[in-house]
Amino acid sequence: MASFPSLVSGAVAQMRTLFDATPLQRNAYLSDKYSAEIYLKREDLSPIRSYKIRGAFNAMRKVLAADPHQTLFVCASAGNHAQGVAFVCRHFGVSGVIYMPVTTPQQKIDKTRAFGGDFVEIVLQGDYFDETLGAAQAFCAKEGGSFLSPFDDLNVIEGQATVAAEIVTQLRGNTLDMLILPVGGGGLSSGIVRYFRELGQDVDYRFVEPAGAGSLKAAVQAGELVTLNHIDSFVDGAAVARIGERNFEILKSIDPADILAAPEGRICATITNILNVEGIVLEPAGALSIDALQDVAEQIKGKRVVCVTSGGNFDFERLPEVKERALKYAGLKKYFILRMPQRPGALKDFLQLLGPNDDIARFEYLKKSARNFGAVLLGIETKQADGFVSLCQRMAAEGFEFTDITDDEILSELLI
Repeated sequence: MASFPSLVSGAVAQMRTLFDATPLQRNAYLSDKYSAEIYLKREDLSPIRSYKIRGAFNAMRKVLAADPHQTLFVCASAGNHAQGVAFVCRHFGVSGVIYMPVTTPQQKIDKTRAFGGDFVEIVLQGDYFDETLGAAQAFCAKEGGSFLSPFDDLNVIEGQATVAAEIVTQLRGNTLDMLILPVGGGGLSSGIVRYFRELGQDVDYRFVEPAGAGSLKAAVQAGELVTLNHIDSFVDGAAVARIGERNFEILKSIDPADILAAPEGRICATITNILNVEGIVLEPAGALSIDALQDVAEQIKGKRVVCVTSGGNFDFERLPEVKERALKYAGLKKYFILRMPQRPGALKDFLQLLGPNDDIARFEYLKKSARNFGAVLLGIETKQADGFVSLCQRMAAEGFEFTDITDDEILSELLI
Protein backbone atom coordinates (compact mmCIF):
# COMPACT_ATOMS: atom_id res chain seq x y z
CA MET A 1 0.00 0.00 0.00
CA ALA A 2 1.30 3.46 -0.90
CA SER A 3 2.48 5.70 1.90
CA PHE A 4 0.49 8.78 2.83
CA PRO A 5 3.14 11.22 1.48
CA SER A 6 3.17 9.38 -1.87
CA LEU A 7 -0.63 9.51 -2.01
CA VAL A 8 -0.46 13.23 -1.34
CA SER A 9 2.14 13.67 -4.09
CA GLY A 10 -0.22 11.91 -6.48
CA ALA A 11 -3.03 14.19 -5.40
CA VAL A 12 -0.84 17.23 -6.05
CA ALA A 13 -0.10 16.04 -9.59
CA GLN A 14 -3.79 15.51 -10.29
CA MET A 15 -4.68 18.86 -8.74
CA ARG A 16 -2.51 20.70 -11.24
CA THR A 17 -5.12 19.87 -13.89
CA LEU A 18 -7.47 22.10 -11.92
CA PHE A 19 -5.34 24.94 -10.54
CA ASP A 20 -1.74 26.00 -9.94
CA ALA A 21 -0.08 25.80 -6.55
CA THR A 22 -1.07 28.69 -4.30
CA PRO A 23 1.83 31.09 -3.57
CA LEU A 24 4.12 30.96 -0.55
CA GLN A 25 4.98 34.64 -0.09
CA ARG A 26 7.39 36.34 2.26
CA ASN A 27 5.51 39.21 3.89
CA ALA A 28 7.82 42.15 4.54
CA TYR A 29 5.41 43.97 6.85
CA LEU A 30 4.92 41.03 9.21
CA SER A 31 8.58 40.04 9.00
CA ASP A 32 9.66 43.50 10.13
CA LYS A 33 6.98 43.65 12.80
CA TYR A 34 8.03 40.37 14.41
CA SER A 35 11.77 40.42 13.56
CA ALA A 36 11.34 37.10 11.78
CA GLU A 37 10.96 35.63 8.32
CA ILE A 38 7.19 35.39 7.97
CA TYR A 39 5.76 33.57 4.96
CA LEU A 40 2.09 33.34 4.05
CA LYS A 41 0.73 30.25 2.31
CA ARG A 42 -1.98 32.03 0.35
CA GLU A 43 -4.90 29.61 0.24
CA ASP A 44 -7.08 32.69 -0.12
CA LEU A 45 -5.77 32.82 -3.71
CA SER A 46 -7.14 29.44 -4.80
CA PRO A 47 -9.90 29.47 -7.47
CA ILE A 48 -12.55 29.54 -4.72
CA ARG A 49 -10.44 31.67 -2.34
CA SER A 50 -10.12 28.77 0.10
CA TYR A 51 -8.18 25.52 0.58
CA LYS A 52 -11.49 23.60 0.65
CA ILE A 53 -11.26 22.98 -3.07
CA ARG A 54 -8.40 20.55 -2.38
CA GLY A 55 -10.31 18.10 -0.22
CA ALA A 56 -13.41 18.27 -2.40
CA PHE A 57 -11.36 17.56 -5.53
CA ASN A 58 -9.41 14.69 -4.02
CA ALA A 59 -12.46 13.00 -2.50
CA MET A 60 -14.45 13.30 -5.71
CA ARG A 61 -11.67 11.99 -7.94
CA LYS A 62 -11.19 9.01 -5.63
CA VAL A 63 -14.90 8.15 -5.77
CA LEU A 64 -14.98 8.46 -9.56
CA ALA A 65 -11.85 6.32 -9.92
CA ALA A 66 -13.51 3.56 -7.88
CA ASP A 67 -16.93 3.95 -9.52
CA PRO A 68 -16.91 5.81 -12.86
CA HIS A 69 -20.71 5.51 -13.02
CA GLN A 70 -21.27 7.61 -9.90
CA THR A 71 -22.85 10.84 -11.07
CA LEU A 72 -24.36 12.31 -7.91
CA PHE A 73 -22.49 14.03 -5.10
CA VAL A 74 -24.09 15.60 -2.05
CA CYS A 75 -22.79 17.91 0.66
CA ALA A 76 -24.03 20.19 3.41
CA SER A 77 -22.28 23.52 3.85
CA ALA A 78 -22.93 27.21 4.18
CA GLY A 79 -19.51 28.32 3.05
CA ASN A 80 -16.24 27.33 1.45
CA HIS A 81 -16.86 23.58 1.27
CA ALA A 82 -20.03 24.21 -0.75
CA GLN A 83 -18.10 26.36 -3.19
CA GLY A 84 -15.35 23.77 -3.51
CA VAL A 85 -17.81 20.97 -4.21
CA ALA A 86 -19.63 23.12 -6.77
CA PHE A 87 -16.39 24.02 -8.58
CA VAL A 88 -15.25 20.39 -8.71
CA CYS A 89 -18.65 19.12 -9.88
CA ARG A 90 -18.37 21.38 -12.91
CA HIS A 91 -14.78 20.21 -13.47
CA PHE A 92 -15.73 16.52 -13.52
CA GLY A 93 -19.06 17.08 -15.23
CA VAL A 94 -21.10 15.42 -12.49
CA SER A 95 -24.22 16.49 -10.63
CA GLY A 96 -24.04 17.99 -7.16
CA VAL A 97 -26.80 18.70 -4.67
CA ILE A 98 -25.67 21.20 -2.07
CA TYR A 99 -27.73 21.68 1.06
CA MET A 100 -27.44 25.03 2.81
CA PRO A 101 -29.25 26.47 5.86
CA VAL A 102 -32.11 28.81 4.99
CA THR A 103 -30.18 31.54 6.84
CA THR A 104 -27.23 31.36 4.43
CA PRO A 105 -26.36 34.86 3.07
CA GLN A 106 -27.39 35.34 -0.55
CA GLN A 107 -23.81 36.20 -1.48
CA LYS A 108 -22.64 32.69 -0.55
CA ILE A 109 -25.54 31.08 -2.37
CA ASP A 110 -24.79 33.11 -5.50
CA LYS A 111 -21.08 32.24 -5.42
CA THR A 112 -21.80 28.54 -5.02
CA ARG A 113 -24.21 28.66 -7.95
CA ALA A 114 -21.69 30.59 -10.06
CA PHE A 115 -18.98 28.01 -9.46
CA GLY A 116 -21.21 25.02 -10.17
CA GLY A 117 -23.44 26.39 -12.90
CA ASP A 118 -25.95 23.89 -14.27
CA PHE A 119 -24.11 21.02 -12.58
CA VAL A 120 -25.34 21.84 -9.09
CA GLU A 121 -28.66 22.21 -7.36
CA ILE A 122 -28.84 24.24 -4.17
CA VAL A 123 -31.36 23.21 -1.54
CA LEU A 124 -32.08 25.58 1.33
CA GLN A 125 -33.30 23.55 4.30
CA GLY A 126 -32.94 23.84 8.06
CA ASP A 127 -32.60 26.82 10.37
CA TYR A 128 -29.45 25.30 11.90
CA PHE A 129 -26.59 23.42 10.30
CA ASP A 130 -27.35 20.16 12.10
CA GLU A 131 -30.81 20.16 10.48
CA THR A 132 -29.25 20.89 7.10
CA LEU A 133 -26.71 18.10 7.52
CA GLY A 134 -29.40 15.58 8.46
CA ALA A 135 -31.50 16.49 5.43
CA ALA A 136 -28.50 16.20 3.10
CA GLN A 137 -27.48 12.80 4.44
CA ALA A 138 -31.04 11.48 4.23
CA PHE A 139 -31.33 12.65 0.61
CA CYS A 140 -27.94 11.15 -0.26
CA ALA A 141 -28.87 7.76 1.17
CA LYS A 142 -32.21 7.76 -0.62
CA GLU A 143 -30.78 8.71 -4.01
CA GLY A 144 -27.63 6.59 -3.81
CA GLY A 145 -25.28 9.54 -4.04
CA SER A 146 -21.80 10.01 -2.59
CA PHE A 147 -21.66 12.26 0.46
CA LEU A 148 -18.69 14.65 0.66
CA SER A 149 -17.80 15.53 4.25
CA PRO A 150 -16.10 18.90 4.79
CA PHE A 151 -13.35 17.46 7.02
CA ASP A 152 -14.07 14.08 8.64
CA ASP A 153 -13.04 11.97 5.63
CA LEU A 154 -9.72 10.30 4.82
CA ASN A 155 -9.73 11.42 1.18
CA VAL A 156 -10.54 14.99 2.22
CA ILE A 157 -7.68 14.89 4.75
CA GLU A 158 -5.36 13.62 2.02
CA GLY A 159 -6.46 16.43 -0.27
CA GLN A 160 -5.89 19.14 2.34
CA ALA A 161 -2.40 17.69 2.98
CA THR A 162 -1.38 18.90 -0.48
CA VAL A 163 -0.88 22.28 1.20
CA ALA A 164 2.06 20.74 3.11
CA ALA A 165 3.54 19.16 -0.02
CA GLU A 166 3.49 22.52 -1.79
CA ILE A 167 5.11 24.26 1.18
CA VAL A 168 7.99 21.76 1.14
CA THR A 169 8.58 22.38 -2.57
CA GLN A 170 8.27 26.15 -2.25
CA LEU A 171 10.71 26.37 0.68
CA ARG A 172 13.39 24.96 -1.64
CA GLY A 173 15.27 23.22 1.13
CA ASN A 174 15.15 26.13 3.57
CA THR A 175 14.43 25.36 7.22
CA LEU A 176 10.88 25.63 8.52
CA ASP A 177 11.07 26.74 12.15
CA MET A 178 7.35 27.01 12.87
CA LEU A 179 4.12 26.28 11.03
CA ILE A 180 0.97 28.04 12.23
CA LEU A 181 -2.30 26.37 11.25
CA PRO A 182 -5.93 27.44 11.65
CA VAL A 183 -8.24 24.77 13.06
CA GLY A 184 -11.97 24.27 12.57
CA GLY A 185 -13.08 20.70 11.95
CA GLY A 186 -9.48 19.59 11.62
CA GLY A 187 -9.23 18.63 7.94
CA LEU A 188 -6.35 20.94 7.09
CA SER A 189 -4.38 20.53 10.31
CA SER A 190 -4.70 16.74 10.47
CA GLY A 191 -3.67 16.37 6.83
CA ILE A 192 -0.58 18.53 7.26
CA VAL A 193 0.43 16.89 10.55
CA ARG A 194 0.09 13.40 9.12
CA TYR A 195 2.07 14.36 6.02
CA PHE A 196 5.07 15.69 7.95
CA ARG A 197 4.82 12.97 10.58
CA GLU A 198 5.05 10.20 7.98
CA LEU A 199 7.88 12.02 6.22
CA GLY A 200 9.75 11.85 9.53
CA GLN A 201 10.02 15.65 9.77
CA ASP A 202 9.83 17.19 13.24
CA VAL A 203 7.83 20.39 12.78
CA ASP A 204 7.12 22.94 15.50
CA TYR A 205 3.39 23.63 15.13
CA ARG A 206 0.97 26.10 16.57
CA PHE A 207 -2.69 25.32 16.10
CA VAL A 208 -5.08 28.27 16.30
CA GLU A 209 -8.77 28.05 17.15
CA PRO A 210 -11.29 30.84 17.72
CA ALA A 211 -11.53 31.51 21.46
CA GLY A 212 -15.25 30.84 21.28
CA ALA A 213 -14.93 27.46 19.57
CA GLY A 214 -11.99 25.55 21.05
CA SER A 215 -13.10 22.02 20.21
CA LEU A 216 -9.60 20.69 19.46
CA LYS A 217 -8.10 21.83 22.74
CA ALA A 218 -11.07 20.52 24.70
CA ALA A 219 -10.70 17.11 23.04
CA VAL A 220 -6.92 16.91 23.45
CA GLN A 221 -7.14 17.85 27.12
CA ALA A 222 -9.91 15.31 27.72
CA GLY A 223 -8.20 12.60 25.68
CA GLU A 224 -11.42 11.99 23.79
CA LEU A 225 -13.86 13.75 21.50
CA VAL A 226 -15.78 16.54 23.19
CA THR A 227 -18.86 18.38 21.96
CA LEU A 228 -18.92 21.98 23.15
CA ASN A 229 -22.22 23.12 24.64
CA HIS A 230 -21.94 26.58 23.13
CA ILE A 231 -19.76 28.21 20.49
CA ASP A 232 -19.32 31.73 19.17
CA SER A 233 -20.15 31.39 15.47
CA PHE A 234 -18.50 34.65 14.40
CA VAL A 235 -15.46 32.87 12.89
CA ASP A 236 -17.86 30.86 10.76
CA GLY A 237 -15.19 29.00 8.79
CA ALA A 238 -13.71 27.53 11.98
CA ALA A 239 -16.50 27.64 14.56
CA VAL A 240 -16.97 23.90 15.09
CA ALA A 241 -18.42 22.39 18.26
CA ARG A 242 -16.77 19.00 17.76
CA ILE A 243 -13.52 18.17 15.98
CA GLY A 244 -13.83 15.43 13.35
CA GLU A 245 -13.34 11.84 14.53
CA ARG A 246 -10.71 10.90 11.93
CA ASN A 247 -9.04 14.27 12.38
CA PHE A 248 -8.78 13.80 16.13
CA GLU A 249 -7.16 10.39 15.70
CA ILE A 250 -4.27 12.18 13.98
CA LEU A 251 -4.14 15.19 16.30
CA LYS A 252 -4.85 13.65 19.71
CA SER A 253 -1.17 13.32 20.65
CA ILE A 254 -0.26 16.98 20.15
CA ASP A 255 0.74 19.13 23.13
CA PRO A 256 -2.24 21.16 24.42
CA ALA A 257 0.19 24.04 25.00
CA ASP A 258 0.62 24.28 21.22
CA ILE A 259 -3.08 25.00 20.74
CA LEU A 260 -3.77 28.73 20.85
CA ALA A 261 -7.08 30.54 21.30
CA ALA A 262 -7.57 33.68 19.23
CA PRO A 263 -10.15 36.13 20.67
CA GLU A 264 -12.79 37.04 18.11
CA GLY A 265 -12.33 40.78 18.69
CA ARG A 266 -8.58 40.51 18.17
CA ILE A 267 -9.14 38.56 14.95
CA CYS A 268 -11.24 41.48 13.75
CA ALA A 269 -8.37 43.86 14.43
CA THR A 270 -6.06 41.57 12.43
CA ILE A 271 -8.50 41.48 9.50
CA THR A 272 -8.71 45.27 9.32
CA ASN A 273 -4.96 45.72 9.82
CA ILE A 274 -3.99 43.29 7.04
CA LEU A 275 -6.61 44.81 4.75
CA ASN A 276 -5.47 48.38 5.40
CA VAL A 277 -1.71 47.74 5.35
CA GLU A 278 -1.31 44.93 2.84
CA GLY A 279 -4.54 45.03 0.85
CA ILE A 280 -5.12 41.33 1.63
CA VAL A 281 -8.76 40.36 2.11
CA LEU A 282 -9.17 37.57 4.67
CA GLU A 283 -12.24 36.02 6.20
CA PRO A 284 -12.16 35.54 9.99
CA ALA A 285 -10.94 31.92 9.77
CA GLY A 286 -8.37 32.96 7.16
CA ALA A 287 -6.85 35.48 9.57
CA LEU A 288 -6.37 33.04 12.48
CA SER A 289 -2.75 32.11 11.76
CA ILE A 290 -1.62 35.72 11.31
CA ASP A 291 -3.49 36.78 14.43
CA ALA A 292 -1.63 34.14 16.47
CA LEU A 293 1.77 35.65 15.62
CA GLN A 294 1.40 38.04 18.55
CA ASP A 295 1.09 35.05 20.90
CA VAL A 296 4.43 33.62 19.77
CA ALA A 297 6.25 36.90 19.10
CA GLU A 298 9.11 36.19 21.52
CA GLN A 299 9.56 32.62 20.28
CA ILE A 300 9.89 33.39 16.57
CA LYS A 301 12.46 36.19 16.49
CA GLY A 302 15.03 35.41 13.83
CA LYS A 303 13.12 32.30 12.69
CA ARG A 304 11.31 31.26 9.53
CA VAL A 305 7.56 30.92 10.10
CA VAL A 306 4.80 29.88 7.70
CA CYS A 307 1.22 30.99 8.34
CA VAL A 308 -1.54 29.34 6.33
CA THR A 309 -4.10 31.97 5.33
CA SER A 310 -6.92 29.53 4.79
CA GLY A 311 -9.58 31.68 3.12
CA GLY A 312 -10.54 35.07 1.76
CA ASN A 313 -14.30 34.79 1.28
CA PHE A 314 -15.15 37.89 3.25
CA ASP A 315 -18.59 39.44 2.92
CA PHE A 316 -18.00 43.19 3.10
CA GLU A 317 -21.45 43.67 4.58
CA ARG A 318 -19.78 42.32 7.75
CA LEU A 319 -17.15 45.07 7.77
CA PRO A 320 -19.03 47.37 10.21
CA GLU A 321 -19.35 44.47 12.66
CA VAL A 322 -15.67 43.60 12.24
CA LYS A 323 -14.62 47.19 12.94
CA GLU A 324 -16.96 47.36 15.93
CA ARG A 325 -15.57 44.15 17.46
CA ALA A 326 -12.00 45.29 16.86
CA LEU A 327 -12.55 48.64 18.59
CA LYS A 328 -14.32 47.06 21.56
CA TYR A 329 -11.59 44.45 22.00
CA ALA A 330 -8.91 47.15 21.93
CA GLY A 331 -10.81 49.14 24.54
CA LEU A 332 -11.31 52.03 22.12
CA LYS A 333 -15.10 51.89 22.08
CA LYS A 334 -17.57 51.53 24.91
CA TYR A 335 -21.31 51.65 25.38
CA PHE A 336 -23.02 53.12 28.41
CA ILE A 337 -26.54 53.53 29.68
CA LEU A 338 -26.46 57.12 30.94
CA ARG A 339 -29.05 58.57 33.33
CA MET A 340 -29.52 62.02 31.84
CA PRO A 341 -31.20 64.79 33.89
CA GLN A 342 -34.19 66.28 32.06
CA ARG A 343 -33.24 69.93 32.55
CA PRO A 344 -32.03 72.66 30.23
CA GLY A 345 -28.27 72.51 29.73
CA ALA A 346 -27.80 68.94 30.94
CA LEU A 347 -26.62 67.70 27.54
CA LYS A 348 -24.23 70.62 27.22
CA ASP A 349 -22.82 69.84 30.67
CA PHE A 350 -22.24 66.26 29.65
CA LEU A 351 -20.55 67.16 26.36
CA GLN A 352 -18.07 69.35 28.19
CA LEU A 353 -16.86 66.24 30.07
CA LEU A 354 -15.57 64.62 26.87
CA GLY A 355 -11.85 64.69 26.24
CA PRO A 356 -10.19 65.88 23.01
CA ASN A 357 -9.93 62.30 21.69
CA ASP A 358 -13.46 61.23 22.63
CA ASP A 359 -16.12 61.00 19.90
CA ILE A 360 -19.79 60.19 20.37
CA ALA A 361 -20.58 57.32 18.00
CA ARG A 362 -24.14 56.84 19.23
CA PHE A 363 -26.58 58.87 21.28
CA GLU A 364 -30.12 57.57 21.62
CA TYR A 365 -32.81 58.33 24.16
CA LEU A 366 -34.31 55.03 25.27
CA LYS A 367 -37.04 56.24 27.61
CA LYS A 368 -37.70 58.51 30.55
CA SER A 369 -37.07 56.40 33.64
CA ALA A 370 -38.53 59.13 35.88
CA ARG A 371 -40.09 62.53 35.47
CA ASN A 372 -36.75 64.27 35.82
CA PHE A 373 -34.42 61.73 34.20
CA GLY A 374 -34.10 59.90 30.89
CA ALA A 375 -32.09 56.81 29.91
CA VAL A 376 -29.63 57.34 27.06
CA LEU A 377 -27.74 54.72 25.06
CA LEU A 378 -24.31 56.24 24.65
CA GLY A 379 -21.55 54.93 22.39
CA ILE A 380 -18.12 56.57 22.65
CA GLU A 381 -14.96 55.99 20.62
CA THR A 382 -11.55 57.20 21.74
CA LYS A 383 -7.96 57.02 20.54
CA GLN A 384 -6.46 55.92 23.86
CA ALA A 385 -8.11 53.14 25.87
CA ASP A 386 -7.02 54.63 29.21
CA GLY A 387 -9.03 57.72 28.36
CA PHE A 388 -12.18 55.94 29.49
CA VAL A 389 -10.89 55.78 33.06
CA SER A 390 -10.68 59.54 33.38
CA LEU A 391 -13.94 60.04 31.47
CA CYS A 392 -15.82 57.79 33.89
CA GLN A 393 -14.25 59.61 36.80
CA ARG A 394 -15.39 62.96 35.41
CA MET A 395 -18.93 61.70 34.81
CA ALA A 396 -19.16 60.35 38.34
CA ALA A 397 -17.74 63.54 39.83
CA GLU A 398 -20.40 65.62 38.04
CA GLY A 399 -23.19 63.39 39.30
CA PHE A 400 -24.00 61.54 36.09
CA GLU A 401 -25.11 57.99 36.79
CA PHE A 402 -24.08 55.43 34.18
CA THR A 403 -23.63 51.71 33.54
CA ASP A 404 -21.00 50.24 31.22
CA ILE A 405 -22.79 47.64 29.04
CA THR A 406 -19.96 47.04 26.55
CA ASP A 407 -19.45 43.44 27.61
CA ASP A 408 -23.03 42.67 28.54
CA GLU A 409 -24.04 40.28 25.72
CA ILE A 410 -27.76 40.33 26.47
CA LEU A 411 -28.10 44.10 26.65
CA SER A 412 -25.81 44.54 23.66
CA GLU A 413 -28.00 42.27 21.55
CA LEU A 414 -31.13 44.13 22.62
CA LEU A 415 -29.85 47.69 22.34
CA ILE A 416 -26.82 47.79 20.05
